[in-house]
Amino acid sequence: MKNSIWNAVKEACVIVIGGHIRPDGDCVGSCAAMYNYIKKLYPQKELFICLDKIPDVFAYIRAVDEAASDPGDISADLFISLDASDPERLGDAKIYFDKAKKTINIDHHISNPGFADINYVFPDASSTCEVIYELLDYDMIDTRIAEALYTGIVHDTGVFQYSCAKRRTMEIAGALDEKGINKTKIIDESFYEKTYKQNLMLGRCLLESRLLLDGDCIISVATADIMREYEADAQDLEGIVSQLRMTRGVKVAVFVYELSAGEYKVSLRANGNIDVSRIASVFGGGGHVKASGCTLYGGLDSEIPKLISEIEKSIKEAL
Repeated sequence: MKNSIWNAVKEACVIVIGGHIRPDGDCVGSCAAMYNYIKKLYPQKELFICLDKIPDVFAYIRAVDEAASDPGDISADLFISLDASDPERLGDAKIYFDKAKKTINIDHHISNPGFADINYVFPDASSTCEVIYELLDYDMIDTRIAEALYTGIVHDTGVFQYSCAKRRTMEIAGALDEKGINKTKIIDESFYEKTYKQNLMLGRCLLESRLLLDGDCIISVATADIMREYEADAQDLEGIVSQLRMTRGVKVAVFVYELSAGEYKVSLRANGNIDVSRIASVFGGGGHVKASGCTLYGGLDSEIPKLISEIEKSIKEAL
């Protein structure tokens, strides 16, 4: 499979790299790492990254400034999808995926069905950056590639605290550290450090949270009105669901925010052996066993009870 991927890269002249909408650390890191690695291997190739607006905290990752590059009206020889569980999650990049002569899908989401010509999906990996690391020649990994990969691993493991961070994850992190990255800066500035607005939104959402299902579930909702009050956008909501998950006794944490009228983004996090990817799949979403997401359409008064009902089922099944 590795040979198939690198043969496809070698044969392609025009390559587009894309990741999922609302890119997180693993998405940005995997796209930047793959871009830099291919550029280093084949500097003559025409290469593009096609991503949504990238959070400011990842501005230190080199190649991020090129993510705004517009491939224009082209048909790529090769499209590489990274960290996207299905092609619809590619957003504006999907048009290039659909038109590409050959497609590669590299991911770690358990819900990924394998939607490309070449599929390299490992649900047991901590992150797509971990999957990519296994594809690369270690001697070809320089500092800029290493910091991108390390970022993705840090963010998808919650700085190595989630159950997906296994022995191999730690070994890879150590190997990347030896490439001369500033791991303290990456962890502090991209994961822990929050803006004043982010802290305000976190405080408001904690105040607005509710315990349900006899304390087994916690939920908080950021409506469009609340976000306007703080002049906040999606970047300012980072980390809220993780903080909700830390509430003692909670088995499932839910954070919902309004994308547009009648459209709501849902983030789910689990403690213990609850499978939130099953819950997300009921609503057309997906992700990981302990961290998943979906989108709700319609009114919250009707949709939230449906979501809570599925959460209750999963909790009972896990008993």
